[in-house]
Amino acid sequence: MEEQNNIDKVREMAEEKLVNGAFQHLLDSYLETRHRKKVDLITKAFNFAKQAHKGVRRLSGEPYIMHPIAVAQIACSEMGLGSTSISAALLHDVVEDTDYTVEDIENIFGHKIAQIVDGLTKISGGIFGEQASAQAENFKKLLLTMSDDIRVILIKICDRLHNMRTLESQPANKQYKIAGETLYIYAPLANRLGLNKIKTELENLSFKFEHPEAYKAIEDQLADTQASRDTLFADFTAPIREALDKMGLEYEIKARVKSPYSIWNKMQNKHVTFEQIYDILAVRIIFKPKKREEEVNECFNIYVAISQIYKSHPDRLRDWVNHPKANGYQALHVTLMSRQGRWIEVQIRSDRMDEIAEQGFAAHWKYKEGEEITEDDGELNNWLRTIKEILDDPQPDAMDFLDAIKLNLFASEIFVFTPKGEIKTMPAGCTVLDFAFQIHTFLGSHCIGAKVNHKLVPLSHKLQSGDQVEVLTSNSQHVQPAWINFAFTAKAKGKIQAILRREAKELQKKGEEVLNEFLTKNSLEFSSSVVDKLCAFHEVQKPETLFRALGDKTIILGDKDVDELTGKKKKPAITGGWRKFVPFVGKDKKKGGDNAKKQSYFTVKEGFNRKKPIFITDENIGQFIFPTCCHPIPGDDALGFIDGMNHIEIHKRSCPVAAKLKAGFGNRILDAKWDMHRQLFFDATIEIKGTDRIGILNEVTQVISEELNVNIHKITVSCEEGIFDGTIELRIHDRDDVKNIIGKLKEINGIQEIIQVV
Repeated sequence: MEEQNNIDKVREMAEEKLVNGAFQHLLDSYLETRHRKKVDLITKAFNFAKQAHKGVRRLSGEPYIMHPIAVAQIACSEMGLGSTSISAALLHDVVEDTDYTVEDIENIFGHKIAQIVDGLTKISGGIFGEQASAQAENFKKLLLTMSDDIRVILIKICDRLHNMRTLESQPANKQYKIAGETLYIYAPLANRLGLNKIKTELENLSFKFEHPEAYKAIEDQLADTQASRDTLFADFTAPIREALDKMGLEYEIKARVKSPYSIWNKMQNKHVTFEQIYDILAVRIIFKPKKREEEVNECFNIYVAISQIYKSHPDRLRDWVNHPKANGYQALHVTLMSRQGRWIEVQIRSDRMDEIAEQGFAAHWKYKEGEEITEDDGELNNWLRTIKEILDDPQPDAMDFLDAIKLNLFASEIFVFTPKGEIKTMPAGCTVLDFAFQIHTFLGSHCIGAKVNHKLVPLSHKLQSGDQVEVLTSNSQHVQPAWINFAFTAKAKGKIQAILRREAKELQKKGEEVLNEFLTKNSLEFSSSVVDKLCAFHEVQKPETLFRALGDKTIILGDKDVDELTGKKKKPAITGGWRKFVPFVGKDKKKGGDNAKKQSYFTVKEGFNRKKPIFITDENIGQFIFPTCCHPIPGDDALGFIDGMNHIEIHKRSCPVAAKLKAGFGNRILDAKWDMHRQLFFDATIEIKGTDRIGILNEVTQVISEELNVNIHKITVSCEEGIFDGTIELRIHDRDDVKNIIGKLKEINGIQEIIQVV
């Protein structure tokens, strides 16, 4: 007993030393900053939080207080925030996890810290609750608290970053949920706030936990190509250094290597290999201006000097110096042709611009006396005003609402001119219709097209930076349902949906009147069972849809409806299942197998252990649902999702539908692993492109059928002016088969490009 007490004492002393060491490091970091020194306040917050979380441990086994200290450390060192934020970070979990209230915090630490802690408590536990509607509500709370004090969201991002750094201790299903939520919300939010360094780390950590093998493969490839990149960097920058030295500038030149996540993203989106990505290396010139007011001119002086050394790409000059991004980012981007024949992007920025590029709005606090002044940046206020406009008329569907916010807040910007020459900042990808709604709802709802750079274009025309736009309207024009397909901004989508909802309500009312008249005429009573029967008969899902169809006369009631309602005629029931497909096409015929027996779907019952992985085998594969969104096959990184019927759907982890599910319904995500033994065949499609020659198609089929012994289900090839384009549908066992086929096909002379479709 005594021995156990001694062990506990030793452990307690070691933990005390660990906690005090971490806090001392935080204080040392804070004292190195330019903030007004309020060490007493930070120490008071630390002691209070330490006492409040006493005896509590994290999943990793360390004392809980280490988490708030780590979050405060990120806020201080990586965001450059001051005493108010650091104290709030130390206290951020106190109200949620202990018996202390916001009032207690206010009495001890004052209104400002209490307000931030309260904002953090409201959006705790991930942004999302159990239900989709709760997610939208919590997301609204998150954005509304931002408008009170931006530091709420900055500390929340610090909290998420530390959780991502310590995600190892969580079970796999929790890892996918947290990583998915991070990619869906936090990384774009960090990007919008200009926190470039943090955004990149959040993306990489999410990628690492969701696709560990792909992450490691890219890390290894980056390490293998490091030496050649170093040589390229040294050769490319040597004459630039010479020119800048002649100009008498104080500067540093850094190599910026593309992150594993953005490399993987490009490989997925562009269907290219690691070797085919040429912009892995970029160069950053950071200079100290001789006079602060001359920094813009100096950026252009450097540009002139380096474009005399290397040829610059005329279409790739990006002037973010005179037109900063909405998140405050300023830099001059130019792409130069190196002597090795490679285009290399060069980013030119002053030390101040660099600090804002890395730390975003948070960097502004470094130039304040103390931290009590609320950020009043004009761009930030514009952003918050946009949020409020969206919140005034949110979409009824929660996930749509999230998408609308995400579209509007996280897109990159373009600059568009009005006929009078005023500059309007719009999201990249926006259309004429978005621009019209941005100016005025009346203009948007009566828009018939526009003149872009004096040329007539339709509503759906996508705008480019520098376009001059004159919106054309007509009083006879009114909002069409199809507009929602080419509206891009949240504001336009929101206004269109609001107008359509209003019109739909009027139609619905008219439809109800039509139905009432019809029933009265045929001596029938209006009831919910009557409406349900008519919905089933006309194959519509909801009564509201039926009423609208009656209102606009797309459904006209007649004798058949009377027969249906009075039971004189029966219509066979319609079976569902449109969203599901059988992922396999049967067993290997050589092994004498047969099509797999039909099995009923597995049902998740109470007490089911969601932390353990589910294994997909040749025998039980029919018990899972394979939705048509991503066609996972053995070898893909997969996850399970428990649907509304308590059945399990299998998705690729990179599937866009799964991204929403991870962000919205994290508690229903499962880890899924394949345990297949190459008995079943799966469909896979590859596209090939290349230069045509006699016999090339014969070589392709020989490689697939004879060398690799793979069954070709269908092949389609077209050829035009010496270039051929083909689609091959295959029956394969797993992802390795596809990799082998692609590898072998690449060896055929004349094949230029191979893309795996599904």
